[in-house]
Amino acid sequence: MGFYPDRVVGHAVPGINGGHRLGKAARNTGQTCPCGSGRRRAECCGAYLDAGRPAPTAEALMRSRYVAFVEGREDYLRATWHPSTRPVSVALDPEQRWLGLDVRVTRAGGPDDSEGEVEFVARARVRGRGMRLHERSRFVREGGQWRYLDGEAPQG
Repeated sequence: MGFYPDRVVGHAVPGINGGHRLGKAARNTGQTCPCGSGRRRAECCGAYLDAGRPAPTAEALMRSRYVAFVEGREDYLRATWHPSTRPVSVALDPEQRWLGLDVRVTRAGGPDDSEGEVEFVARARVRGRGMRLHERSRFVREGGQWRYLDGEAPQG
């Protein structure tokens, strides 16, 4: 889940209320996890973002990276990005409000795999304009750690 600005395509997102703003308030462990799992954040992505546990699957890493974008956690994004494709910095827009994540398909990426792919749609609003990112992200597991490698917009 790279969230490259050139791949975020503006679309109207009617009927979406709520959303997630950047900041420490979003890290309240009693809240439902922004990744959409329905679990409490502390028991979900918080285990990776705050407690330092490695994500057991590619999908878990992708979800935790979404939460890192919600919370403005550049440190976590860089740490979970594969060194061969990691940017020097991650530019996060404080005006971006993340609205939700929908995981569409997961291929491989389990605890015993070395590669995985997760297709998802993430919705956001920036300065009143709806944005939609549809990406197929690739992950690799090296030394017991899943890392985001790269992503592309699905064809068709």
